[in-house]
Amino acid sequence: MAITVSLVALFGLVLFFLLRSKTLGWGSAFIAIMFGFFLASTGASGPINQLTHAVLDAVRNL
Repeated sequence: MAITVSLVALFGLVLFFLLRSKTLGWGSAFIAIMFGFFLASTGASGPINQLTHAVLDAVRNL
């Protein structure tokens, strides 16, 4: 778990700086995919899924 969380932090930080500097390309896509992969294996995946479902339900009910 500790390795996964640190990789999530590393990939998230790298992705943040790539998006901020507008340096988008194949490397950025790889970083985004790896960030999502490692984020899905953490405990944060449950609340993120619940938040996504809640937002989609709210939009559908408008």
